[in-house]
Amino acid sequence: MTCGWLTSDLNMMLSGKEGKIRFPVPAYLIDHPRGQVLFDTGLHPQCEHDAGGRIGFLANFFKVHFRAGEDIRSRLEQLDVDAHRIEFLINSHLHFDHTGGNELVPNARVIIQEREWEAGHTPEFIKANGYAPADYDHGHLVQKVNGEHDLFGDGRIVTIPTFGHTPGHQSLKVRLDSGDVVLTADACYLKETLVNLHLPNLVHDRSQMLDSLLLLRRLERAGARIFYGHDPEFWAQVPQAPRQIV
Repeated sequence: MTCGWLTSDLNMMLSGKEGKIRFPVPAYLIDHPRGQVLFDTGLHPQCEHDAGGRIGFLANFFKVHFRAGEDIRSRLEQLDVDAHRIEFLINSHLHFDHTGGNELVPNARVIIQEREWEAGHTPEFIKANGYAPADYDHGHLVQKVNGEHDLFGDGRIVTIPTFGHTPGHQSLKVRLDSGDVVLTADACYLKETLVNLHLPNLVHDRSQMLDSLLLLRRLERAGARIFYGHDPEFWAQVPQAPRQIV
C-alpha cells in the first residue's frame, strides 16, 4: 500500500549525489491464519493539510505529498479491512513516515526492537534521530524484542535486526509459498544502496548499516526477493491493492 510520497535531496539517500528524489511511503498488510499483520503505517493524516505542523523541523528536508485516502486506515478500508481489527503492528523503526498511522490501528500489539523503543524514549536519541513521540506513544500494547523474532513460531513472519539507520531498526522476512520476501524498510532505501553499498548521508551508525546491507545481500543470494524501502522505480513494478496511486 502506498501511504503518501516524499521529496528530498537525493543526497539524503545516496551520500554525495546531487538532485532531488520523489519516493513512496510504503506499508504492508500480511494475512496469516492467526491474524492480520501490518508492517509500518505511513504518514499521519494531518500531513494532508498541515505537514509542517506535524513533522516540525523535518519539513525543511522533506516535501510531503499526501492526499485523502492515502492514510493507512483508508488503505485498509479499500481492502475491506477494519483498522480496529488489526492484531499486530510491526514497526521497522520510529520515524514519522513509518509510524505516522500507528494511532489509526489502536488495538494492535506493536512489535519493535527493544533498543529502538528505548531510543525513542531517550531525549538525546529522540533529538539525534528526529523521532516524534506523538507518532508512536498511543498506549498500544508494546512487545519489545531483541534480534530475530518469529511472530507465530512457524517461520512465516520473522523480524530481522538491521541496525544502523536508527539504533534498533528492523526489517521483516515473510515466507510466502513462492519463497522469501524481505521488506527492508530504511535499512536499504534503494536498489542502488544494496548494489553499490552506497550509504545515505545521515546514518545513526554507518558500520552497523553496512553490516545490515551485507546481511541483505546474503539473503538475496540465498533466493529472497528484496523489497527496497523507498525506491520509486522498484515500487512502480510492485502490484498494489486496491490500486496504484502515483
